[in-house]
Amino acid sequence: MLDVFNLVIPFFGLIFLGFVVAKFAKQPVEALGWMNVFIIYVALPALFFKLISETPVEQLTSWRFVMTTTLSTFLIFLLMFAIAMRRTSSNLAESTIQGLAAAYGNIGYMGPGLALLALGPAASVPVALIFCFENTLHFIVAPTMMALSGKDNRPKLVLAREVLRKIALHPFIIATFFGILGAVFEVKPVEPISRLISYLSNAAAPCALFAMGVSMALRPLKRVPVELGFILPIKLVLQPALVYVLLSWAGNFPAPWVYAAVLLAGLPTATNVFVLAQQYQTWMERASAAVLATTVTSVVTVTLLLYAITKGYLPVDLFPT
Repeated sequence: MLDVFNLVIPFFGLIFLGFVVAKFAKQPVEALGWMNVFIIYVALPALFFKLISETPVEQLTSWRFVMTTTLSTFLIFLLMFAIAMRRTSSNLAESTIQGLAAAYGNIGYMGPGLALLALGPAASVPVALIFCFENTLHFIVAPTMMALSGKDNRPKLVLAREVLRKIALHPFIIATFFGILGAVFEVKPVEPISRLISYLSNAAAPCALFAMGVSMALRPLKRVPVELGFILPIKLVLQPALVYVLLSWAGNFPAPWVYAAVLLAGLPTATNVFVLAQQYQTWMERASAAVLATTVTSVVTVTLLLYAITKGYLPVDLFPT
């Protein structure tokens, strides 16, 4: 167990440091803007490019893996969405945000750092594939459902163009695309560029985790919404369990791929869910509470998940042939 604590304490410690520093520094939320720009547009794309461009091409085309992990996320969204629709008397907008709170994990800020620390470079490709396709799913689901709810009144053509633009121009997806090209053509950047990419890659996880802690401190938990009684177990327990079972059923994936998918599925609610709630003026305070509560609880659940993985309590395949 000590080796697991040695892994997660620095990881969650960075989030805690960001939280504490934000409480004492008393900077406005806008002060976080440029750090987020650095993380999203520079550091994490550099990390994705570096890892994928150094990966053998044949590992980049596992469509069964992509379809299985994306389907599991969509099923979790549908489950929480259905629960919320019943509890809110069919409030489509609120139910959408609640569904995203249960299905949209922090796979951008927390995913790469944790998976690579726990599983090594072999986890880079599954992490990148999951990120690209699950974000594509969320980019499609959120505006579509909000349009149906009446919260987004833009013409359908404008809405579709906006969805495609977000997918095509997302920095992580662009970095993944160029990483794949680099792998296909075996492109090796010249030494100064390679060293710059390494510097940026090394900064990605620490900066992302610290910024996440700051963000939570600036959006304090004012009350505990009753919906957390559903969101917490669905997000932190049911989603990784579902991914694990479906990948075992789909069969024969390498251990780092299975464990990376399970780890990412077990991550807390993404801060983007609060951003979406704010954008559509729906369920904002409770979305912020969901991010904070799932993050705090994930200290326990992710630690237990890592313990099960590292100690062999979680076999690679539930249904070996």
